[in-house]
Amino acid sequence: MTTADTGDAPPVTPSAERASLTAVRDEVGKAVVGQDHVVSGLIVALLCQGHVLLEGVPGVAKTLLVRALAAALAIDAKRVQFTPDLMPGDVTGSLVYDARTAQFEYREGPVFTNLLLADEINRTPPKTQAALLEAMEERQVSVDGVPRPLPIPFLVAATQNPIEYEGTYPLPEAQLDRFLLKLTVNVPDRDAELGVLARHAAGFDPRDLAAAGIRPVASSSDLAAARAAVGQVHVSNEVIGYIVDICRGTRESAAVRLGVSPRGGTALLASSRAWAWLAGRDYVTPDDVKTLARPTLRHRVQLRPEAELAGTTAEGVLDSVLSSVPVPR
Repeated sequence: MTTADTGDAPPVTPSAERASLTAVRDEVGKAVVGQDHVVSGLIVALLCQGHVLLEGVPGVAKTLLVRALAAALAIDAKRVQFTPDLMPGDVTGSLVYDARTAQFEYREGPVFTNLLLADEINRTPPKTQAALLEAMEERQVSVDGVPRPLPIPFLVAATQNPIEYEGTYPLPEAQLDRFLLKLTVNVPDRDAELGVLARHAAGFDPRDLAAAGIRPVASSSDLAAARAAVGQVHVSNEVIGYIVDICRGTRESAAVRLGVSPRGGTALLASSRAWAWLAGRDYVTPDDVKTLARPTLRHRVQLRPEAELAGTTAEGVLDSVLSSVPVPR
């Protein structure tokens, strides 16, 4: 299905739903090279109604990824550059006095969109970061005591630079826990980088996605149907127990100050379901859980200071837990 389909179109079959999401991945690939795992992660987040934290150095196409995804899905997207002087109302909207009517009227902020790119979210103070908490968790914004629902679908894709710390405000644990996935956007390998430069030499303009040939291949209704299909994916008691044991294993590690919460376990369950569905299965396997464990849990593991000084990483803790927890047959 495409955005040109009408209400009289035949119902979408499960294979058509999956094909439409696969087509989205292919369309994004017309603009972004070498970041297939990030595109897949964004699609998983959309299927789970979750949010994504993108971490990578400048110049690795984080912004282009989000813009291309919105274009392929024919959904609205907005970008907010987070800066030290950004106020909460600049994100959520605020009441503005109208002299003509002698009344205050609400003007929506950029958060009222389908796909919000929160660029360099760790450059703004905690008060403004917290303005996104209600939007991410409740999918609404409350101003002057009045809740205002956000559009459906709604996804926050926040970016942060892993190497610059001066002038930044680390995200608190409560906000990190609201992100379904933390995806690392790496510098592409040599072959992929050659492809990037070859495209630019041929005239590719990252500001003109239509000229790059990106077209809408799925709609919000397709996404809603796909979410319903993901909800039917079976998860056995053994796999649920495997997820619980992985989460508990992080809490029992001597290097960890704060392990994965039960919310993290539900996030791993949801992302594993979406991954299994994208793979064409109606059941979750332990391999699905292993594949999604790192991007789903890495930002939920808080290390002790002495462990960090010793060179321990959250990835290393997860690797140790995954190797020690028995895999169900």
